[in-house]
Amino acid sequence: MADSTHYDLIVIGAGPAGYVGAIRAAQLGKKVACVERNRLGGVCLNWGCIPSKALLHNAELYTEAVKHGKEWGIEFDNVKVNWETIIKRSRGVTDQLNKGVAFLFKKNKIDHHEGHATIVSGKTGGKPCTVEVRTPDDNYYHGTGKDLKKTLTADRVLIATGAAPRELPFAKFDGKTIVSSYHAMILPDQPRHMVIIGSGAIGMEFAYFYNAFGTKVTVVEMVDRILPVEDDEISKLAQRAFEKQGITFHVGHTVKAVDVKSKGGAKVTIVDVKDEKKTQTIDADVVLVAVGVAARFDGLFSDKLGIQIEKGCIKTDYRTAKEPTYQTSVPGIYAVGDVIGPPALAHKGSEEAVVAVERMFGHHTIGIDYDAIPGCTYCNPQIASIGLTERAVKEKGIEYNVGKYSLKAHGKAIAVGAADGLVKIITTKKYGEILGAHIIGEDASELIAELGLAKRLEATAEDIISTVHAHPTMAESIHEAALATEGRMIHN
Repeated sequence: MADSTHYDLIVIGAGPAGYVGAIRAAQLGKKVACVERNRLGGVCLNWGCIPSKALLHNAELYTEAVKHGKEWGIEFDNVKVNWETIIKRSRGVTDQLNKGVAFLFKKNKIDHHEGHATIVSGKTGGKPCTVEVRTPDDNYYHGTGKDLKKTLTADRVLIATGAAPRELPFAKFDGKTIVSSYHAMILPDQPRHMVIIGSGAIGMEFAYFYNAFGTKVTVVEMVDRILPVEDDEISKLAQRAFEKQGITFHVGHTVKAVDVKSKGGAKVTIVDVKDEKKTQTIDADVVLVAVGVAARFDGLFSDKLGIQIEKGCIKTDYRTAKEPTYQTSVPGIYAVGDVIGPPALAHKGSEEAVVAVERMFGHHTIGIDYDAIPGCTYCNPQIASIGLTERAVKEKGIEYNVGKYSLKAHGKAIAVGAADGLVKIITTKKYGEILGAHIIGEDASELIAELGLAKRLEATAEDIISTVHAHPTMAESIHEAALATEGRMIHN
């Protein structure tokens, strides 16, 4: 007979939202369990944020050394790329951090239950929430579990099951020719030609990585510019930079078909969105589908549970309540992270988990400013942004100032060979408060934090201007862009 154990909180999923929420609950003195069907750390640590950054670092080192070394007076002969070692190093990073999460669970006395969780009931009629733990099946994307291992009960359950790469109905993943971002991290051989469908952060990071090592990369994007969520000006600068590196783009095109060839590879048929009569075909060894992610909750609920789903995500109050609790439609059941909706970002999920846990156990918390969550793309050049784009500001009818600072005149950027870039800050015309900030260039993903803090604290451009920035640093570019919003820029 399956054993039963009671907890204050059961967390389902051990990604950035799940494990952080579990640790925070344990810090509050609660008895906590975490159920995870795969590796601790979730997609981010194992198949997303972390291993991809390891790969991108390899690409950046190779590019700087081999392609630009001569500029620095450093020349190389007979440079060899060991593809197996590149992939192996990336996986080693995930193994190290996976062990780190296991250590944190042990340190905080969190019970880790391996298996697929199914929520049988919420907290109703004076009875606790019930969760069944089953052995995982082989379907990593949409698994529903197999044999019952144990039954757990809890006062509350926090769902943090994340999301999985979205498939196209005519291009199902086979792991060899048609691949997801997961597969793209561990391809055993470097492809000669890769077609990437989608030019969001994931698509562009892999485009940069494979192109850096010599793969011919073609990116197909449905809208008329790459990185569609970014500011128009930043998108155009990014496309120009990546085209200069050798990446080919077909913007304003959709993929009509992906036909896998019997001898390997595929034929990709694309269509001009403005004229469906205009089609062309592209031959590729590998096709990477990078068209976003879909919330993952297959087999998570019993048929009678009654959790509300809205637009493919678990419905909570996070978009409607002034102080959201992240509770679902079922008493005692909460949800955070990618599974409740965009933006699909690890740091957003982690913060939601902390807020949800603190509020469910009666602790005061400030909450999340969803307009001040940074988004980053970690290619070279990097792209980072917070808040509204200039187009969105115009559509809202807000009176604004905009400050732009080109890195072509920036001392530190010139010194390190990274003078292609732009810092753009949009402020309210009346008070100078930050509406949005957008960066393309060296260390953009690090620089955006200052602007995120400024926006969160309702700081003005004048507050940034009056803050002395060290010289020479990339951070000075923020100071110059803030000056530009008031027509006071010094170095441009």
